[in-house]
Amino acid sequence: MDASTGSIRKILIIEDERELIDLLTLHLTAEGYKVDAAADGEAGLRAFQAGQYGMVLLDWMLPTMSGIDVLREIRAMDTRTPVVMLTGRVEESDKVLGLELGCDDYLAKPFSIRELTARIKALYRRIERAEELGRITSGDRILDFGPLKIDHGKRKVQVHGEPVQLTVKEYDLLHTLAAQPGRTYSRRQLLDAVWDEDAEVFEHTVNSHVNRLRSKIEDNPNRPRLILTVWGIGYRFTEEYSKI
Repeated sequence: MDASTGSIRKILIIEDERELIDLLTLHLTAEGYKVDAAADGEAGLRAFQAGQYGMVLLDWMLPTMSGIDVLREIRAMDTRTPVVMLTGRVEESDKVLGLELGCDDYLAKPFSIRELTARIKALYRRIERAEELGRITSGDRILDFGPLKIDHGKRKVQVHGEPVQLTVKEYDLLHTLAAQPGRTYSRRQLLDAVWDEDAEVFEHTVNSHVNRLRSKIEDNPNRPRLILTVWGIGYRFTEEYSKI
C-alpha cells in the first residue's frame, strides 16, 4: 500500500519479542495509531501483503525469515511505505545495508519509546509535506531531460516513456539534483537535503543511492550522462538537456 495516500495511521510491527510488541502497541495506540503485529518474518510479510499500512516497524533478527529479507520483499512490491528497522545490530555496515535496501530509519536496541515515537511522527510529517507539495504543484510542468521526465506533482519518473519505480529516498535525491542542473552538491549537502536530520546515515550511503539511481535511469550506468560525479566533492545533474 502506498503510504502517501491519506497518510494512513496504521502501523505494522514485525517483532518476535512479545513484551516489546505489547509495549509498542500500548504507546502507539495512545498516540492515535492503529497497530497490527506479527511475531515472525513470514507472518509479517503476509500481513503486509494483505493489509494497508502507513508504516512498518521491522526487527532485523526474526524467526522463519530475517528482517532484511522481509525488507527486500517489501521493497520489491512497495517503494513508498516507510520502514523503520529495530535491531540490536549496531555495526555501521549493518546500518548501511538496511538503509541501502530501502529502510527509512534505523533504531538500535535498546531504544526509548519516546525517541521511536518522535521518529515515527517525523516520518509522517514528511509524508504529509509530500502530499501537500503534490497538491500545490500538481499543475507544474514536467521536468524534461531528454530520455528522463520527472512529474514532481505526481512524483513520477519516466525513462524513454517507460515508468521507473523509485524509493522515496531515490526520488528525493533525483529531484534535488535535477531541480538545479549544473549545481554541484557535496555528499553532506545531499544528506542534509534528503535524509532526516536525526537519521543515522553516512556519506557513502549517498554513493550507494546514486549508483542505484543510475542503474534505473541511465542508458549506461557505467558511463552516466545524467547524474555526474564531481571528483573529490560530490555530484551534479547534467546541463546537457534543457528543462522545459
